[in-house]
Amino acid sequence: MAKRSTRRNQGDLHETAQVHTLYPHSPGWSPRDEDGRDRKYVKNVRALSSAQQALLDAIDERSLVVALGPAGTGKTYLAIAKAVEALEQNRVSRIVLSRPAVEAGESLGFLPGDLQEKLAPYLRPLYDALTERVGNKRLRALLTDNTIEIAPVAYMRGRTLNDAFVVIDEAQNCTYTQIKMLLTRLGWRSTMVLTGDPDQTDLLPGMSGLGPVAERLERVQNISVVRLSDADIVRHPLVASMLTVL
Repeated sequence: MAKRSTRRNQGDLHETAQVHTLYPHSPGWSPRDEDGRDRKYVKNVRALSSAQQALLDAIDERSLVVALGPAGTGKTYLAIAKAVEALEQNRVSRIVLSRPAVEAGESLGFLPGDLQEKLAPYLRPLYDALTERVGNKRLRALLTDNTIEIAPVAYMRGRTLNDAFVVIDEAQNCTYTQIKMLLTRLGWRSTMVLTGDPDQTDLLPGMSGLGPVAERLERVQNISVVRLSDADIVRHPLVASMLTVL
């Protein structure tokens, strides 16, 4: 019995050693932060490329910014990081995040639950980025008192967003009319950032309005259109390689 227990323990140690060799760190390292603290306290947002730095600078200097680029270039994450920064520095009183509820090439059918539960799968990327910046507990509090509001594009019509940091994510899945409606929501003392990849729209060909809108806004003073490329991708290196051939 003792020998069997010893062999089992040795096997566990061997398996653990194999797992740790997957990470280029010392044994015992975890994908979570080494000291176990909430990531928002130990992770500083900084640009990893000149184009990302241009995006951060544009958000600081302009009230309206359009960020275009392929998946993995940090468009949404950087925009939300700047939104949280503006809120914490009391430069805005609330954050408004909006995303079109468009399925990526497949139908999910009728989703159960109330409106928030139905929209949760579409808004999950925004929740993930917010959780990483402010933590779960504080995010729940900010959502409860509407300091942070997450809403679908369809619920933005007729509103004026004053004293707010507005992020419109996945704007390539909005039509020209929808983007025009969203842009005109911008109010006093507010910043708006549109993010998206015109080459990855889930709408029918010719329906996405992000590309045409960006081309027209480039000619308008005090509006920045920042274009990121495959070189700015910060996900797995294979993502950039795949996007060059797909």
